[in-house]
Amino acid sequence: MFDDLKASIRDLVGARLHPDDRRAAVASMKDALVRAKMGIADIRDGLAATRQRLATEEAELATVERRRAMAEQIADAETVAIAEKYARQLRERVEVLRRKADVEADELALAERDVQEMTQQLKLAASGAGVGPAPAATVADEIEPDAALKRDFDALARQNARVAAEQDADARLAELKRRMGH
Repeated sequence: MFDDLKASIRDLVGARLHPDDRRAAVASMKDALVRAKMGIADIRDGLAATRQRLATEEAELATVERRRAMAEQIADAETVAIAEKYARQLRERVEVLRRKADVEADELALAERDVQEMTQQLKLAASGAGVGPAPAATVADEIEPDAALKRDFDALARQNARVAAEQDADARLAELKRRMGH
C-alpha cells in the first residue's frame, strides 16, 4: 500500500543516500508517514460506513421477514410473495456488504501493520542507527537474489486482489440497488 515510502525508508536505512541528503529525506518521510496515517483514517471511515450500511440492511431484512411472517399468519399470499422477493434481494445485499466489510477490515489491518513497520524503520533511520545495509535483507538476498522482488510482487498481487474484491462487492451492490430501484 505504501510502497514508495517503504522504498525511501529502505534507502535511508541502507545508507544509500548522501549524508547531506539524510536530514531532508527523514523530514520528507515523516510527512509521507503522516499522509499514510491519514490514509488509514480514511480506510477506517470507509469500514465504519460499510458496517453502518450493513447494520441498516440487516435491520431492514429483519423487518421484511417479520412482515412476511405476519402476512403468512393472515394468509395474504400476495404480500408473502412480495416480502419473499424483497427479503431475497436484501439477503444478497447483506452478504455483499459483509464480504466488503471483511475485505476492508483486512485492508485496514494490513495498512496498520505497514505503517507500524515503517514507523519503526523511520525511527531507526532518523536515529542514524541504521547506517549500512540491512543484514537480514542482505543475507536473504544472497540466498535468493530475487527474494525482495518476489516479496514486492506478492504484496502487489495481494493489494490488487483486495482492490478487485472491493470493486466486485461495490458492483454487486450497485446492481442490487439498480434492481431494487434505489
